[in-house]
Amino acid sequence: MESFFDKYITNVERVEPIKYTGSVVAVKGLMIESTGPRSVIGEICTIEIPSLKTTVMAEVVGLEDKVVRMMAYGETKGIEVGSRVIASGHVLEVPVGPQLLGRVIDATGHPYDGRGDILPETYYPALASPPNPMERAPVNRRIKTGVRAIDSLLTVGKGQRLGIFAGSGVGKSTLLSMIARNTDADVNVIGLIGERGREVLDFINRDLGEEGLKRSVLVVATSDQPSIARLRAAYVTTAIAEYFRDQGKDVMLMFDSVTRFAHAQREIGLATGEPPAQRGYPPSVFDMLPKLLERTGTNDKGSITAFYTVLVDGDDMDEPITDKVRGTLDGHIVLSRDLASKQHYPAIDVLKSISRLSKRVSGKNTLKAATRVKKWIATYKEQEEMIVAGVYQKGNSLEVDEAIDHHAPVEEFLCQEESDHLSIEDTLTKLSELSGIEIPQEEFVEQPAL
Repeated sequence: MESFFDKYITNVERVEPIKYTGSVVAVKGLMIESTGPRSVIGEICTIEIPSLKTTVMAEVVGLEDKVVRMMAYGETKGIEVGSRVIASGHVLEVPVGPQLLGRVIDATGHPYDGRGDILPETYYPALASPPNPMERAPVNRRIKTGVRAIDSLLTVGKGQRLGIFAGSGVGKSTLLSMIARNTDADVNVIGLIGERGREVLDFINRDLGEEGLKRSVLVVATSDQPSIARLRAAYVTTAIAEYFRDQGKDVMLMFDSVTRFAHAQREIGLATGEPPAQRGYPPSVFDMLPKLLERTGTNDKGSITAFYTVLVDGDDMDEPITDKVRGTLDGHIVLSRDLASKQHYPAIDVLKSISRLSKRVSGKNTLKAATRVKKWIATYKEQEEMIVAGVYQKGNSLEVDEAIDHHAPVEEFLCQEESDHLSIEDTLTKLSELSGIEIPQEEFVEQPAL
């Protein structure tokens, strides 16, 4: 009975006794303008639509004299000049609590799965500051992803943040689903931002499965939703991960995709009058990206290990969003279209990928084994044209001969079926057999002795 009354007590405490109101004066594309109400940037307002006997949530994104500029979280159909606007008195907050596990919510934190209300334990602000850098716990423990190429050659630490960079159709979402199913993190928080509506149920039923969903929270804002919804869904996803981190959990945050988040802010920035800067992106995009990405990682209670997918426009790794994200994160995993065309999945280009913290969370022998395998890959790639053309004669170089002899076993080691469930023990044992370097049992633990 206590939790039943808590729900109502929390709602009463959040009620704003004084309501400030205004009225709509114009609707210009994405932008809704009104005279009043008294409000601040980021405040949530409700717009009444009498003709449809409904309301729509909107967020204040600009102020000029007495004009308030807002963007709606839903359809603007039915809004007319004179429609009443009511300020809520607070910015977007996310209902959080243990009951979020197994649920799918929208950009405002409300249920999206038709399974009834979520009883919140408390509310977290969608917009928050990153942890104090002086209070962040060091990243010194390995986390399992279940992807052999990552766990062996690109080892990830708990609290590390990595980007998955690829063009369209190369396997970003599939790689995320493999990590979601196989990771040993306590909680998965998954943000599907600006993606296809078809992918939502596919991800839940085909990729996550019933067991994966039980320890996951999904935040969904599909590509057909307004840009403000896609933008705020990114912050809601991060806020939920922060809640579980503050409970002392090791959280795996999977974010698909940062590029759609940047596109949403570009639409809003241009609509509010910002000048386009790099390739049409206004300056606010490059200001917001690090503020979002820096919120993850460790604090003094728990950790958020984050994987952010980046859709590389035109496969150009130097385009503005790709370059900014790569410079902010603790590593990057590059997916290769050439490898995908050869049916090499996951299509991870090991030589172009890097985990900046792998040396901290891997044992000495594991690092030696990984370095040897990478050298074989690099040597073979360097001489591939000559080898395939039959120009290279075996015996001319010991290094090249070794790379040729190990090419097929290395390819077999790096390829993995989507449904494979691999333990760290299995991965490191096979790495040891492949490289010929013995990896002791003490390096199989999550915090190996260096």
